[in-house]
Amino acid sequence: MDLPLHQLTMTVLMTPETANFAGNVHGGTLLKLLDQVAYACASRYAGRYVVTLSVDQVVFRQPIHVGELVSFLASVNHTGNSSMEIGVKVVAEDIRKRSVRHVVSCFFTMVAVDEAGRPAKVPALRPSSPDERRRHAAAEVRKSMRREMQQRFEALHAGN
Repeated sequence: MDLPLHQLTMTVLMTPETANFAGNVHGGTLLKLLDQVAYACASRYAGRYVVTLSVDQVVFRQPIHVGELVSFLASVNHTGNSSMEIGVKVVAEDIRKRSVRHVVSCFFTMVAVDEAGRPAKVPALRPSSPDERRRHAAAEVRKSMRREMQQRFEALHAGN
């Protein structure tokens, strides 16, 4: 399966060392895997190292159980000069029941960096399918919301 440069898929078997005290996969384990997938997707697209700037809207919809196959479906949704929004959808598959569930979604903002660690230009994303155009438009809304939240936060602290 040849995915375009702006998409990446990774599947991991959830083993006992990923479990929390309730016997489900620990959220921190998932966050680490999410960051790795977002990094891999963004660096592959940009052709260089990237760093994580922010993580938005991590929603744990359902628990993931030890023994399930977990697939991370990552996509570059939007690009700026050096930044990229990476959307990650996570699905869990119960191998014995042959059932698949959407368990987590989130959005990472990753920044491409040069050898000195400074922001580096990334290729502009050209969404081509209706689904890619929808994700691109939604990413623009999230970017605007992040800016607005930052401005509100700065205004709160300006009074102190």
